[in-house]
Amino acid sequence: IKWICPTAPTRPVAILGGFACTAWFDAGELSEDGPDDWEGLDASAAHIANFLSTEPSDVKVGIGGFSMGAAMALYSATACALGRYGNGNPYPISLRAVVGLSGWLPGSRGLRNKIEVSSEAARRAASLPILLSHGTCDDVVPYKNGEKCAQSLSIAGFRNLTFKTYEGIGHYTVPKEMDEVCNWLTARLGLEGSR
Repeated sequence: IKWICPTAPTRPVAILGGFACTAWFDAGELSEDGPDDWEGLDASAAHIANFLSTEPSDVKVGIGGFSMGAAMALYSATACALGRYGNGNPYPISLRAVVGLSGWLPGSRGLRNKIEVSSEAARRAASLPILLSHGTCDDVVPYKNGEKCAQSLSIAGFRNLTFKTYEGIGHYTVPKEMDEVCNWLTARLGLEGSR
């Protein structure tokens, strides 16, 4: 396994009063109900996909993230399923796995309708493995946002979806969660015997 951990660019973030920090896109609210920064989402998803497109063709590519990184990974999952970004440009890579920890789904409104109109998008959505996990005591991205994210993806046709709940856990990861991520990836990507 090759882990690539890019850092988001520095940009002003509305939820922080316009304070500039590393962020994949501008967020006015950390939930599916907030306004979506389509330009920022598309630019960051394209940056990540272009970066990953340089990997050899036999590499099984996945995207994962925590908090805003999870939101970016899940937005990338929807772009992969649709075959295009929100701006209509083609999505250039085929994802084999997506992991979202303590995040939310940007662009969830209308996602089901976008996927249902294309049998190819519905097929890609149904086959893409996604692992979501969220702590019940998350005070940054509330647990209900994680639940809503899982529901929105499921309703939109993402059938290969796992949602894990972590009782008493806040906006951070714990070793048990990371072990479960590794086990899930090993099973989904056929990595048994590669340890």
